Formats: sequence, C-alpha cells, structure tokens
Amino acid sequence: MSDSLTTKTVHGVAWSFAERFSVQGVTFLLELIIARIIGPESYGLIAMLAIFMAVSQVFIDGGFSSALIQRKDRNESDFSTVFYINFGISLLIYLALFLAAPAIAQFFNEPLLTAITRVYSLNLIINSLVAVNKTKLTIEVDFKTQSKISFFSALLSGVVGLVMALTGWGVWSLVWQALSAAVFNVAFSFYYVRWIPRAGFSAASFRRLFSFGSKLLVATLISSLYSRIYDVVIGKKFSSTNLGLYSRADKFNQFASSNISGILSRVSFPVLSEIQDDDKRLLSVYKKYVQMSALVMFPLILGMAGVASPMIRALLGDEWMGCVPMLQVLCLAYVWDCVIMVNLNLIYVKGHSDYVLRLEIIKKLIAFGILIVTMNFGLLAICWGRVLYSLIAFYLNTYYTKRLLDYGFFTQLREIAPMLLFSLVIAAEALLISWLISKAWLALVVAVVASAATYIVLCRQFRIETYANLINLIKTRGNEK
Repeated sequence: MSDSLTTKTVHGVAWSFAERFSVQGVTFLLELIIARIIGPESYGLIAMLAIFMAVSQVFIDGGFSSALIQRKDRNESDFSTVFYINFGISLLIYLALFLAAPAIAQFFNEPLLTAITRVYSLNLIINSLVAVNKTKLTIEVDFKTQSKISFFSALLSGVVGLVMALTGWGVWSLVWQALSAAVFNVAFSFYYVRWIPRAGFSAASFRRLFSFGSKLLVATLISSLYSRIYDVVIGKKFSSTNLGLYSRADKFNQFASSNISGILSRVSFPVLSEIQDDDKRLLSVYKKYVQMSALVMFPLILGMAGVASPMIRALLGDEWMGCVPMLQVLCLAYVWDCVIMVNLNLIYVKGHSDYVLRLEIIKKLIAFGILIVTMNFGLLAICWGRVLYSLIAFYLNTYYTKRLLDYGFFTQLREIAPMLLFSLVIAAEALLISWLISKAWLALVVAVVASAATYIVLCRQFRIETYANLINLIKTRGNEK
C-alpha cells in the first residue's frame, strides 16, 4: 500500500472509528439507561417500524450517493441533482407513510403505532437535507468532521431521550430522541460543511448517475428488506416484548459488527476507488482490508458471545436476560459481516453494480427461504437461520472477487483461519469465567481483560503477520505525531 493510500486509510479509519464509536458509544450508553427505564415492549414498538424506515431510506438515496463516490468526474450539477432527488422522494414517502399509518398499526395490532409512525417518519425528510453533505465528506475521506457532527448530535439527542424517559414519556422518548438527532444532525452538518445546492436539477446528471445507482438501489432494497423482515415476522408472530428482546440482542451485535464493517466499508470504498484500474495494487490493498477486518472483528464478536450473560445482567438487568441465547447465536452470524462487506465493496469499486444486484437477488431468495422454515421453530431457530445465511453470503460474495481478482473463498478462509481459531479459544475462556464467577460486573471485567490478553499473546506467539503490521502501523503513526 503506498504511503498516500496508507495515510488516507489510517486517518480515515481512525476518524471513522472515533466517529462511529464516540457516537454509538454515547447512544448505546444512553440506550442502556433508557432501556432499564422503559423495558422491552417500547423498543419492540419502534422495531416494528424499522422495515418501513429502512426501505424508505433506500428509495430516498436511490444508490445515488454510492454513484457519486464511485465516479471520478463528478461535478456540482451532480451533487445538486442528487439533493433535489433525495428531498423530493422523502416528501412523497412521508406522505405515503402518513396515510398508511392506520394500516401499519392494524397489521401489528398496536393502535399506538398510528401516531408513532406519523411523527417518527419525519426523520426521513429531515435526514434527506444532509445526505449530500455526508457524501461529500466521505469522498474526501473526512471522517474527522463527520465525527464532530455525529457525536454532538448523538449526545444532545440522547439527553433529550433520557430526560423524557425519566419523566414518564415511555416509547415517545425514543421517538423524540430520533427526531432531535435528525434536527441536530442537519444543524451541525450545515455549520461544518456549508454546502447548499448551487445548480438546478440536471436530467443529464440524473441519467449518468442512475445507470450505476439504479442497480444498487434494487440491490440495497432487497438487502434492507431482508435485514428488517425479521422485525416484521417476530412482531407479527410473537409479541412486542419478544421483538424488544430480539432487537436488543441484534443491537449489541450491530454495535460491534456493523460499526466496524461500516468503518472499513466507507473508508475502503473511496480509497480503493482511486486505484480501481490497477488490479495488482488493488488486490494487495484489498487483501490487507480483509485480513485486518478479521483480526479485529473475530475476537470482538466471538468474545462478546462468551461474556453475553454477565454483560446483559450487569448492563440491563434480569428483565432482559431472555435475549442472551439469541445474542450468542447471532454473534456467530455477525462475525462474518466485516469480511462480507469488504468483498462486496470490491465489486462496487470495480463498477459492477450488475453483479451486486445479481448477488442480492440470489442471496436473499435463499435467506427468505431459510426464514420461512425457521420461523416455525421459534426465535432461537430464526437466529440459527441467520448464521447459516451469513456463511452462504460469504461464499457467494467471494465468487465474484475470485472472478475479478482471483481471491476466492478458500484462499480467504485459509488466510483468516488463525484469527478465527484464536477467537473461538477466547470465547470459550470467557464462557468459563462467566460460569465460574457469580457476580455479573466482576465476571464481565475479568472475562474481557483475560480474553483480550489471551488473544494478544496468541497473535504474538504464532507471529500473525496482520497483527504485527497493525502494531507497526500504530507505532509508526504515533511516532510521526
């Protein structure tokens, strides 16, 4: 990796990491406090709307943000056109959700969802105002500014939600927390980025971006439907409390997995796009992303499975212990997310949105089939179905990476196998400690410290090259400062 790309990557990852985990850390901490106050049922009500919000957001973006990032010849007309498209579609979708709110409430047999849907959906309009601002920062790999925007928005909105929860607003504390986060995000985005559309809508720009973005729109739509269909199935077939427990188990995994995969995805996409025409160099950099993601992700996710019981008891209380088995099984699914995303990013970088669309159709047909079967055997069976799907998705994504750069499933699996094995060892160690120590906080602290130490020792003892490279990179950048 050249020095310029290394610098971009390190700075991008560092600030993206700071942005994600400062924001998610604050949000997560405040959510834990709020969850203790309002319980699983309120979270279940919000989770019932997740699929509508996720699908709506896909239509609003339409793949145009990714198209802007992928193109090298983007101009001001392109940015302005995307802004008008995002805002216009957000208005139409909000109107549709406003009118559909009673039907949504009737479907889930939750009358309160009518009012919640109409207020919560305002997020779509508000967030559409700054979608281009975020895209511009991503293109510039400027996650330092994004970090500031997201952190202050999360902190202030978290305080709003916490105060409302403490004063008895229940589920509405979550609604207004989300809305205030969107408002603060717009205010800070315009303050730091200072971009407004300076050109009118361009049909030529629309056609140029749509040729790439349209395929991503369909692919992302399919993916979003899949990721949120579980909330619909569980909310309809079980109860809002069960959905709240499942949602919380999923959120713990997302906090680690989705944040790290998101960091690597949004940093690697613009960085790899710069060298998309140099296959030899692209493969070298891409391999490093795959191996580095495994080095960090595997111990974090599998270690969390090991400490799940004391973690839930210590952070949320006994009322939430029903989510522990689901959290542990979902860890086995989420552990592959980062590698899956890096592989998918390569296909984006090479401009093959048609491959992405084909992949999503095949993968999600398999996924929906698995869900239809497992939903008849309970919540835990649904979680195991997700594990099976994640392995299939990993294999299918690497079919095209092998075709593009001759870096396929078995080669990747062989190179990341040591990190996977070490992570399973520390997961077993954490489970043992959690079983031996009865006090939740003590078990959690001891298990985390012991597992982290064991993982580092194993990497050093077996001379894992990716680990050595990471340490050297940290030392080098630290000395430069």
